Amino acid sequence: MSDQKKGVNQTPYGNYKTNQTSYPFSLPELPYDKAALEPHMSTNTFDFHHGKHHNAYVQNLNKLLEGTDLTTSTLERIILATFGDKNKVGIFNNAAQVWNHSFFWLSMSRDGGGEPKGKLMEKIREDFGSYDKFVEEFRNAGIGQFGSGWVWLVYDAAEAKLAIVKTANADTPIIKNQHALINCDVWEHAYYLDYQNRRPDYLNIFLTYLVNWDFAEENLASALAD
Repeated sequence: MSDQKKGVNQTPYGNYKTNQTSYPFSLPELPYDKAALEPHMSTNTFDFHHGKHHNAYVQNLNKLLEGTDLTTSTLERIILATFGDKNKVGIFNNAAQVWNHSFFWLSMSRDGGGEPKGKLMEKIREDFGSYDKFVEEFRNAGIGQFGSGWVWLVYDAAEAKLAIVKTANADTPIIKNQHALINCDVWEHAYYLDYQNRRPDYLNIFLTYLVNWDFAEENLASALAD
């Protein structure tokens, strides 16, 4: 990835589209109209999930950062600087949720779903055995995440392979030095208005109709170039 795309002080594990570089942070616009993913994800869900939940994380983060020495840091640097600091749990939780949600919107597309192509499909077959096996493992990880959290496809540079990881609450692969390729939000507010308690159905819909493999391919190319 070019230095221009990486931005100022971005970690090598993030994505330039999700890394805001200046305080006060702002709610990013959706990369599509909020009705674009219907009938799989409703306008009503976006009104609450993006317009209220994501926006609340942004507003809370700005309030918590006011007057601190972190106001000159990028979003990703704030996440790394506050992780594990019991005095800055609120900053970490809100910063990570701003980043995770911004990444989630990009992980979906109105033309999403189907199977990936190119290098990404090669790596999926190499590291999981088959695309169907990947789908099974990704779905099971999302179902098996107890309570609130996320399921991710990442590239682990140390192992030189893809992996599926699940994170609780606001945790994110950035803190584990893993390159996020796509994620799926499995907090209840992500799917309850459309799917009630049917998280398995929501995950099936995400993989069948919504997942943005072009975005994942772009992130894998950046990870391999670092």
